[in-house]
Amino acid sequence: MHYLKNITRLVSCCFGLLFLLVGCEIQEDFTYQPSGVDGKLGVSALEYIQSNDSLSILQEAISYAGLQDLYSAADPRTFVIPNNRAFRAYLRSNAYTSVSDVPLPILRNLLRYHIVNARVIFTDPQLMPANRPIAYPTENGQVMYLSHTSTFIGLINEGTSIQWQITTSNLEPTNGVIHMVNAVVYYAVPTGDTNAPNPDLVQDTIYPIADAFVNGGFESAVNFGSNQLLRVKHLTGNGDYDRKAFMMFDLDDFSKEGVVTDMKLQLAVSFTHAKGVPLGLYESPSTTWSESSLRFNNAVFPQGSPIASIITSKVSTFNFDITDYYKARTTAGRVSFMLEGAAGADETNDIASKEHPTLNPPMLIATLASGLSNLQIVTKNDISVSSGGVFVFSDELLKIDGAAASDIIYTIDEVPQSGWLIRGASTLRAGARFTQADIDLNNLLFIHDGVQSGADRLVLSARDRAGALLEDIQITINVQ
Repeated sequence: MHYLKNITRLVSCCFGLLFLLVGCEIQEDFTYQPSGVDGKLGVSALEYIQSNDSLSILQEAISYAGLQDLYSAADPRTFVIPNNRAFRAYLRSNAYTSVSDVPLPILRNLLRYHIVNARVIFTDPQLMPANRPIAYPTENGQVMYLSHTSTFIGLINEGTSIQWQITTSNLEPTNGVIHMVNAVVYYAVPTGDTNAPNPDLVQDTIYPIADAFVNGGFESAVNFGSNQLLRVKHLTGNGDYDRKAFMMFDLDDFSKEGVVTDMKLQLAVSFTHAKGVPLGLYESPSTTWSESSLRFNNAVFPQGSPIASIITSKVSTFNFDITDYYKARTTAGRVSFMLEGAAGADETNDIASKEHPTLNPPMLIATLASGLSNLQIVTKNDISVSSGGVFVFSDELLKIDGAAASDIIYTIDEVPQSGWLIRGASTLRAGARFTQADIDLNNLLFIHDGVQSGADRLVLSARDRAGALLEDIQITINVQ
C-alpha cells in the first residue's frame, strides 16, 4: 500500500509539472504574467516550419511558391502560421485537391498576407491593453489587425468581418515572432450586407404551382408529387437513389409594381449532409409536366450549365440568386426549374415541398424599387500591376456617388482573363457582387497570373437599392 501511495504521488507530480510546462501564462489579475517558459527557438521561421510535421502543408506551399527567402530573411517579421488542419480546410472550401492546384499568384498572395512587416509579440507594452487591435502592414499590401483578450489569447483581425484566435503565440525564431492558427486567415472589413433590407424597397413573393422530385433506378416509374419533401441526391452514375427535384412557377403571379432589383429562389432545408459541394439550379425546358404524373422516366431533363448554384452548408434555407436569369427573360408566364446535386458527391439534400406541414414552401422572392434615384461615377482609373503582382482596390481606382457606399452594389459582368479578383479567401467570378464599401476599405484584390501580357479589362455594372443602374463600366488592366 505504501508503494502504491508513492506511485500516486509521483504520477500527480508529473501531471503538475506537465501542466506548468505547457501553460503559456497564468492570469489571476488580468495583467500579463510570464510562465517562465522560454519561447526562443534558436532557428529561423523557415527552419522551424521545416522541422514540424504539423506544418508540412505550409512547408510544401512555401516551396511551391518559391518564398523561402521571406521566411528565412534576417529582417524581423511576424509570421502567422496556418497548420495542416487550416490548409486542408482552405483547399477543401476552394475545391483544390492539393497545394499545387492553387494558382501560384493566388498562393503567393495568400502566404504574403500571413507575413506582417513588423515584430509583434504580445508581451509588448504597446499591446498590453486588451481588445485594442492595431493595424500592421503585411507583405501583400493589405493590413492585419493583431490584438489579444484580457486573458492574453491572441486575436487576428478583431473588429472586422471575421476574426480568428491564435492557438500558440509568442514563439521567437531568430528572425521575428511566430503565432500559430487553425485557419488560413484573410482581411475583410465589414461593409454591410448587399442583401440587407431597405425601407425604400418592397418585396413580392410567389409560390410554386407544382413541385415534385423524381427517383431513378427501381423507382423510375414512381410519382412523388404528394411527398412533403423535394429530395435531391446525385449518385456516381444513375443508381437507385439518383434524385432530382422539379418546381414550376407562374411569373405572372407577381402583382406589385416597380423595378426588380433582385430575384431569389428560397428553399427551406429539412436535411442536408452539408458536404460543402455545389448544388445547381437549372431551367427545365418543359412547363407542361404535372405534379401528379411526373416520374424519372418521363421527366424532361435540362441541358447545359446551371442558372445559379450554391455551396451546401448547415443552414435553414438555401438561397439561389437568379436576378440575372430573370432580367434576361423577355416574357413572363410559366417557368420550370430542376435542382441537382454535384456529380458523384452522393450528398442528400431534402427540401420542403409545398405539401410540407410546417416548413415554408419554395418561394420566388422579388425585390422591387422605384428606379427614381441617380448614380454618378466620380472616379474611374485604370489598373497598373506588375506581372504576377497584386493590386489592392481603393476609391482612387473607382468611386461612384449617389447613395451610401454599402448600398452601391457592383456586379461583375466580365472578369479579367489575365488574373483573378479576390475578396477575402474567395475568387470572384462573373455574376459575383461587391459594394463600393468593399472598394473603399481595400477588401478587393486583383492578382495577375504572371503569364499573360498586354492590356486586359474588367467590366462592371452598378446599382443602388432604389433601382438606379450604371452599365458597361470598363476598367483597363495594364501589366507593367
